[in-house]
Amino acid sequence: MTIWTPSDDGQADLTSHDTFVSGPPHNTFARMRAEDPMAWTEWDAGEGFWSVTRHADILTLNRQTDLLSSARGIRMEDQTYEEYLARRTFQETDPPEHTRTRMKVMKAFSPRVVGAFEEQIRDLCDTILDQALQHDTFDATKLIARQLPMLMLGRIIGTPDEDLPWLVEKGDALIANTDPDFTEHVLDRMTTDEYRLMPFNSPAGAELYNYAKDLMASKAARGDTEGVLHLILQPDENGETISETEFRNFFCLLVAAGNDTTRYSIAAGIQAMAHQPELLAQIQSGAVDDTMADEIIRWATPALYFRRTATRDFDMHGKTVKAGDKVLYWFASGNRDDAAFDDPFRVDLARKPNKHLSFGQGGPHLCLGMHLARLEVRVLFQELAKRISGIEPAGEHKFLRSNFVGGIKELPVRVTRA
Repeated sequence: MTIWTPSDDGQADLTSHDTFVSGPPHNTFARMRAEDPMAWTEWDAGEGFWSVTRHADILTLNRQTDLLSSARGIRMEDQTYEEYLARRTFQETDPPEHTRTRMKVMKAFSPRVVGAFEEQIRDLCDTILDQALQHDTFDATKLIARQLPMLMLGRIIGTPDEDLPWLVEKGDALIANTDPDFTEHVLDRMTTDEYRLMPFNSPAGAELYNYAKDLMASKAARGDTEGVLHLILQPDENGETISETEFRNFFCLLVAAGNDTTRYSIAAGIQAMAHQPELLAQIQSGAVDDTMADEIIRWATPALYFRRTATRDFDMHGKTVKAGDKVLYWFASGNRDDAAFDDPFRVDLARKPNKHLSFGQGGPHLCLGMHLARLEVRVLFQELAKRISGIEPAGEHKFLRSNFVGGIKELPVRVTRA
């Protein structure tokens, strides 16, 4: 059974967040891959952009940071240089600056360090699933998918559990700032100049930063030097430390982006199980333990695109991209490219190799948290499969209103407990 058949007419407006409330417009992406793989889009609300939609092209260009820079922003929206400097995280920098920042924190997300979390993650899954499965019918995004990355976030940054719902709420307001279910400050529906120097142009950035300052003061008073926040504050090999603004933006990124990839991957995986009954038995068999996380994350593609900016003119597919042009890598398209994946609209938990693009593979911005995301997804589905004998839809699922973050925000399911 195919889980989801795209319903767009093949001519979807990629600049509209409303286009994505039924999921990514994959008929449009398929047409673009076939007919116009380097397509220009005009945009009434800002400068137009090029769309890269083929898997192979995204991999090729993502390696060329000298040609396509992150240092003008990673979203479609335009911003002044002042706004860029105020809002940027290390995602919006190029090597060698990006590499210096990355080196400070990458050991906190290494396979060895992340692997030590497995028992803790399994214990968290036990608690989360015991509570969720008290119900026969429930919203799996709310009761399962949201819970695990939220609780792990607390372990990583060292915050008390009672603070986590508020932190995640603010993170949602940042990264899903185009969806009125997550923020009153909807990016494309109101004037945002008041917060234009805040992360994601959102007042939630200021609230999170104030929280981070209080948190670090509390840690310092206790002599607590554990965790990723302490690492990011350490001097580099030249004795330089990050600025107050850079720390604020890093904290906001950690709360927002560090939570959504895993949440929406788990939600997409549960959606897949509800529509492909054979997946449950596969997981229960243990035969797909080593491959299922990557396939679920491919299927989810939580980051629909990342934007780059051309540093010089270049030609591709008969088009000339000019220096200063915006270029969008549509990971959502690349992850359904049938030139790269057999039967891409079916979840194949044994898929191998699985060269999906969800972690930004092929370039220097490879997701720091990918090992943790894989581990959380694997353990959650192992534990869920132990507890149920069946799962099915119990209503329509709902996607975020966003052309940047792809995720199922409501997922009603009905389960049969084992």
